[in-house]
Amino acid sequence: MGKETGFLEYDREDRTYEDPKKRLQDYREFVVPLPEDKLRTQAARCMNCGIPYCHNGCPVNNIIPDWNHLVYEGDWKNALEVLHSTNNFPEFTGRVCPAPCEAACTLNIIDKPVTIKSIECAIVDRGWKEGWIEPQVPEKKTGKTVAVVGSGPAGMACAQQLARAGHTVTLFEKNDRIGGLLRYGIPDFKMEKHLINRRLVQMEAEGVTLRTSTEIGVDVSMKSLKENFDAIVLSGGSEDARSLTIPGAELPGVRLAMEFLTQQNKRNAGDDEHRAAPRGSLTATGKDVIVIGGGDTGSDCVGTSNRQGAKSVTQIEIMPQPPEKENKLLTWPDWPLKLRTSSSHEEGVDRDWAILTKEVLGENGKVTGLKCVRLEWEGREMKEIPGSEFVLPADLILLAMGFVGPKKGGMIDQSGVELDPRGNVAANTEDYRTSDPQIWACGDMRRGQSLVVWAIREGRQAARSVDMALMGASELPR
Repeated sequence: MGKETGFLEYDREDRTYEDPKKRLQDYREFVVPLPEDKLRTQAARCMNCGIPYCHNGCPVNNIIPDWNHLVYEGDWKNALEVLHSTNNFPEFTGRVCPAPCEAACTLNIIDKPVTIKSIECAIVDRGWKEGWIEPQVPEKKTGKTVAVVGSGPAGMACAQQLARAGHTVTLFEKNDRIGGLLRYGIPDFKMEKHLINRRLVQMEAEGVTLRTSTEIGVDVSMKSLKENFDAIVLSGGSEDARSLTIPGAELPGVRLAMEFLTQQNKRNAGDDEHRAAPRGSLTATGKDVIVIGGGDTGSDCVGTSNRQGAKSVTQIEIMPQPPEKENKLLTWPDWPLKLRTSSSHEEGVDRDWAILTKEVLGENGKVTGLKCVRLEWEGREMKEIPGSEFVLPADLILLAMGFVGPKKGGMIDQSGVELDPRGNVAANTEDYRTSDPQIWACGDMRRGQSLVVWAIREGRQAARSVDMALMGASELPR
């Protein structure tokens, strides 16, 4: 495995960022890749573990030690082949995945983990640069038809796998462009959208038909879909956002994070943002912005607000502040709870924890502030601290508090599929089949809001299940 003593000889070195003053001027990616010699040195840190826990830490079970070894040896083309054997879109995960594989790295117990995510991204970027990534056109068609509804990473992965198995696949998307939240929810400065576009060219060459601006349950009925396709895969997102239920939350200055992020992505693409703006155009320019929610979506709102020229940005979270460092002996190889500071946070934001919102303040129909109170947590129980009330000035409040499941009505109601207790489409992880034997479900619609890498895994596994059901056997990997 590469250099047996590499983990003893080399320190971790990762990609760097452009200066915040420079990168805040536009919406382009700002990560500075490592040069090849340093990437090979970082790959040499892989320890050739007897049990590589990074495999299980990675939801798509990337064969990480193998492509680390190949990178160390300078065999980039074979590293790309190994990487693609488990992941359809490593350029997506190499940019936006939080890298649970690195948390599970054995070296992380006593040192800093291998720079797995950076190496993954470098492999696939090298593959595109060298022209190694080409359509995988099936030798023959099966005559079977599959409708995949929802074109996020789960739907894209599922559609691509089924097309490569020889099925005639149509990928349906209600929005203007393919990509789901990859396209509309993740800011361009984290992942530029030409990365999606070139995969779509590949998928169309492989036989996937892309149908945008087509909402199933509205423009096309589920009945029609069932009559015209042998199998249907529901791969939409968990789009029903958690709302703020306090006095004043109905004011027009209180908006959903996804509305805010989608509008900016549409502006960047030159599209009509008003289709994503039922309550009017939305910007943070010159405003005091409060982001409620401490996760990745909230962080994306911070970065976007700063690029739009916000007067100030404050991010608050109801949970207590996590520890600076995790206790690795207690958490490894699982994903640890610890304080995480994103590139957007580094660009400028005031962060606060253990905060409960009480009332949105306003005058003449406009938001002027947010009344809050500090919390004391005892286990899972929270108590308001007497006398700790305070008011944050605000012109715009963005809700990034997560999602409660897929939107009901339309497609889901027409399909008649059973839902689980959380309101997601019920299907297990063995065959991803719903209560209707003609319908499968995968991704956030099945598991609730989650990571891009989990969506890719479920899309791939659902594709194999569909292929098995249609053909009685499958050569697709699970």
